[in-house]
Amino acid sequence: MIEVNEILQTMQMIHEQHFDIRTITMGISLLSCKKNTDRETAEAVYEKVTRLAKNLVPVGEALEMELGIPIVNKRISVTPVSMISDANPVLIAKALDEAAAAVGVNLIGGYGALMHKGSTRAEEILLDSMPEAFRNTQRLCGSVNVGSTRSGINMDAVRRMGHVIQKTAELTADSDGFGCAKIVVFANAVEDNPFMAGAFHGMGEPECVVNVGVSGPGVVQRALQEIHGQPFDVLAETIKRTAFKITRVGELVAQEAAKRLQVPYGIVDLSLAPTPARGDSVAYILQEMGLQMVGAPGTTAALAMLNDMVKKGGVMASSHVGGLSGAFIPVSEDIGMIEAAEARCLTIEKLEAMTCVCSVGLDMIAIPGDTSANAIAGIIADEAAIGMVNNKTTAVRVIPAPGKKAGDVVNFGGLFGYAPVMPVNAAANDEFIERGGRIPAPLHSLRN
Repeated sequence: MIEVNEILQTMQMIHEQHFDIRTITMGISLLSCKKNTDRETAEAVYEKVTRLAKNLVPVGEALEMELGIPIVNKRISVTPVSMISDANPVLIAKALDEAAAAVGVNLIGGYGALMHKGSTRAEEILLDSMPEAFRNTQRLCGSVNVGSTRSGINMDAVRRMGHVIQKTAELTADSDGFGCAKIVVFANAVEDNPFMAGAFHGMGEPECVVNVGVSGPGVVQRALQEIHGQPFDVLAETIKRTAFKITRVGELVAQEAAKRLQVPYGIVDLSLAPTPARGDSVAYILQEMGLQMVGAPGTTAALAMLNDMVKKGGVMASSHVGGLSGAFIPVSEDIGMIEAAEARCLTIEKLEAMTCVCSVGLDMIAIPGDTSANAIAGIIADEAAIGMVNNKTTAVRVIPAPGKKAGDVVNFGGLFGYAPVMPVNAAANDEFIERGGRIPAPLHSLRN
């Protein structure tokens, strides 16, 4: 049993160190909504989401008031839409967006498909619909899983996603391609991730569930400031203890939210998810370890230790740690990452190396608007290969900024922040991407 006095110990974290519950995300299965036509399915989707999630925002706001803990976002994740759609999935996209507005949540995720081994006609239609869907909705997010350690990499899906991202950028050019910020391409996607834009409600999940995402980069940075100059074993223990305290708060909020919403409690995702605010940066944690700036030699080693200690502290604090749990490194959402990219200390290639040891992958990276679809597909393929070989979740969320070139700046506002446009290697890869087919799974996938 978690006592309220444990929360009292976190007041300084909340008021001085940017600690927050980043999201309460309700997962909802839409499998029962499948009807004869997409229009009928869309109507059933709207009814189910609004019925089950009607109290999500009021409960979140009540917990904020009672516990004094900021809950930044209330969100919904749903079954991958390709599993219930047919010829016109945009109708379902609009129904989800309208349902999200009706219940007052910030974002709703799940407009996507699981295509790591192949594709159905419904999945192919859904991919083609993505640019239009994200141009015409406000709260909708989606993801596509194109690879796994068990199945290899579906290079046909990788190629298609390069074109989807390019087209989405073109259709949302008036917002610097912001539609692409709502699309994530995964390898080894997890079913219980509460963080957008990659959240979806997995096939192994209950009918309805509550997952909580906790964040506290500022808390970790402040803890490391107090042990400045100490050796790595002290550093590691301090991160682990701090992660433990943060996760305990998330555990309390998750249990209480589930009880009030009368749905099962799923997981706490302890992920150091930054914001553009100073004092809320994963990059600054790495600098506190002794790096002048993120991207300096030693950056990947520092991030590896941070990610590992966060996970170890989390599993000490809760029996239900899940999702992604670790450290996120989005460029536009982290002031330290932004500064490093502006200084050209941080490149896409260095970020790719860092993704080998962080929670997810290449995230919220603005690239030149004239980047080809095949170049985007190559970035996705590289990241999927890291996930496949290392048996970890990796992802790509890049934003080709129409009309912008390397060195320009795009501003997305709010938690999405701003970012310098980062250069992409100009060497051609067309022949490689156009081969199609599937990159086979690695030998160590055969574990049965």
